[in-house]
Amino acid sequence: MDLCKEIYKIVKSNLSQIMDLRNTGMLKSDGTFVSQGDLLSESLISSYLAKQSLNYVLISEESYNKKQNFANSEYIITIDPIDGTENFILGLKEWGVGMSVYRNLRHQQSMIYLPELDICLCTGDKLDRISYSRICGLSSYMSPNDFNFLDGQFKYRIMGCCMYNMYNVIRGSYAKFIHLKGCYSWDILPGINLALEHGLDVEIEGEKYTGEMLIPGIKYSFKVEYNGKG
Repeated sequence: MDLCKEIYKIVKSNLSQIMDLRNTGMLKSDGTFVSQGDLLSESLISSYLAKQSLNYVLISEESYNKKQNFANSEYIITIDPIDGTENFILGLKEWGVGMSVYRNLRHQQSMIYLPELDICLCTGDKLDRISYSRICGLSSYMSPNDFNFLDGQFKYRIMGCCMYNMYNVIRGSYAKFIHLKGCYSWDILPGINLALEHGLDVEIEGEKYTGEMLIPGIKYSFKVEYNGKG
């Protein structure tokens, strides 16, 4: 079952309703935003999954509970119903929806969907890669001191949406995407697994990443970059 393609269709068909909720942004206790658009997107996805005959647990940014037990679940499905919520509520187009599916702790499929840019990349999709870029994408959580450690050979972009940055490094618009402060599993699992599929190098916390499930609720620093092959 191609769950990612089905979720893409559901979100796309309900996009106007989601975008109608742009003006509902609220600041959460961690200093990030959530909107009714996030919650509608999450509800649409969870409602669809609930109708499927799957032994699964759903891990979502907006409803994650540390007490969730996924040890006995065949499928672990991770979603970010809207990544880049602050962009979304401010009318920027650089926001996305991310999803990853693991079966018995092995990666099965992932999706990055950027609705307003009409871009969707799923496991198995072909992509014509741009062969050269000198741009490096950065986290929006950079502190002033962090800029002292940047390599002068790159030009830098801060866009405030992990899904957008991941897509661009996979496509080759970026040579590299780094996040020094760390992101949660729902932010990065879609991008890093699609990056592996398209031949990029991925490091998590300074170690080579090979597709394993990441523990939810923990922030991971990472680097994704083109290795010059292919």
